[in-house]
Amino acid sequence: MQAISDFDLDSLKGLLSQLGFKSSHARTILRTFYGENPPVFPPESLLGWRLREKLSGNIKLMQTTIAGQHRSADGTIKLLVGLLDGQAVESVLMPAFRPDRAAGCISSQVGCAMGCDFCASARGGLTRNLTAGEIVEQFLYLRNQAGLLGRRLASLVFMGMGEPLHNLANVLAAIERIAHPEMGNLGWRHITVSTVGIVPAIDTLAAAKIPVHLALSLHAPDDATRTRIVPMNRRWPVAEILGAARRYQSITGRIVNIEYCMLAGVNDSLDQANLLANLMRGFPAHVNLIPHNPIGLGISGVEYRRPDATRVEHFAAILRKADLVTHVRIARGDDVAAACGQLRETTTAAVA
Repeated sequence: MQAISDFDLDSLKGLLSQLGFKSSHARTILRTFYGENPPVFPPESLLGWRLREKLSGNIKLMQTTIAGQHRSADGTIKLLVGLLDGQAVESVLMPAFRPDRAAGCISSQVGCAMGCDFCASARGGLTRNLTAGEIVEQFLYLRNQAGLLGRRLASLVFMGMGEPLHNLANVLAAIERIAHPEMGNLGWRHITVSTVGIVPAIDTLAAAKIPVHLALSLHAPDDATRTRIVPMNRRWPVAEILGAARRYQSITGRIVNIEYCMLAGVNDSLDQANLLANLMRGFPAHVNLIPHNPIGLGISGVEYRRPDATRVEHFAAILRKADLVTHVRIARGDDVAAACGQLRETTTAAVA
């Protein structure tokens, strides 16, 4: 049985017509589902008892559950979202520095096929794509959690488990429901989609003309280093993915974020900082330096370390001297394995 999150306006209109009811009720159903926190079925007073009864026999309210929750000392909340097939994904809510806002991080796949050596999500490989509805419900859970904290979920990033551009059709369908003013109402400009650099999909996302941000997980300025830690670089090397990112920014007008996970002794040398500065010349993207969050051994058997703060600041200083907007990300939720690179595949059975 499908859940309400599986439907957009047109597909729900089609179902109502098949059931013998006016398709105009679809807007009421979706407005009520997304408008309440947590979501609810519309009451009989809005739909009438016949349609309400028929709906409850053909559509379920939600298709996922919260199978576990961990709270960090810094207020970050990590949710384990259980799926119908016994799999699970992780989603994260991070309280913003403004007391009334929060940011969310959601997953697009169960596991990940990218094999990035410093990322825990890659350990088990890819199990499957998430459906658009499963993605949407992560957003709804995070929005509800933010409300319980007296905050508003103000932004959302597809930086959880999986490569969003390997599941682009479902990610785009989910974004439409999350952002649309008559559904999730988050707004397209408050959503960021992250990728390791799937060049054709970056161009497809740009052509879709939805004003979301793009985050490119670069992690090294040279092909030798990047191929070592991001195997997908063998398919699309640094020059090609930066070219796609430049095209995305030119077409959409949205500033691209360059994500750079700093690994001690691997990609944190000052020579590499200068090389990155040269690569970015004339490209007004923003660079986010992410000191590595520990995950134990990577796929290759290497255990990566976080550079010391002085090394990170020296690296950042070189980029800023080249007039690049550069931020050093503060780890959030790393004490409960909720920080960048720490999300991993877990089954609901394992939690129980």
